[in-house]
Amino acid sequence: MSAHQDAVQRYFAAWNATPEELNEAVAAAFTEDATYTDPLIEVSGHDQIAAAIAGAQQQFPGFAFTLTGTPDAHHDLARFTWDLVSRADGSAPAAGFDVVTLADDGRIRSVSGFLDRLPGA
Repeated sequence: MSAHQDAVQRYFAAWNATPEELNEAVAAAFTEDATYTDPLIEVSGHDQIAAAIAGAQQQFPGFAFTLTGTPDAHHDLARFTWDLVSRADGSAPAAGFDVVTLADDGRIRSVSGFLDRLPGA
C-alpha cells in the first residue's frame, strides 16, 4: 500500500473512530500541528481535530464517512471523495472531497475540505 493510500485509510479510521479510539486514531492519522479547514470549520492540532470529528459524529449519529472512488495522488498530496452514509438505510446526505498534504512520516499535516452536498442545502 502506498503512503498516500495508507494516509487516506488512517484519515477515515479517525473520522469513524469510536469515542474511546478517537484520540489514538487522530494521533495516528495527523501530525501534532496538523490543520483541517473546510467551509464550516478551521482547526489545528490533535485536540481541535478530535473535537471537530466528535462534533460531526454527534451531529450525525449512526453515520460513517466512506471513501468513494480512488484517491488521486502525487508528491506529498492526495485528493479523494467521500460520502457520509447512514449505517441504517444507506442514504448519504453529505458528500465532498478533501485534499491532504502528507508530512515526511506519512501522517497528514493539512486538510483542505470541500463540501459538495449538505443536508438541507
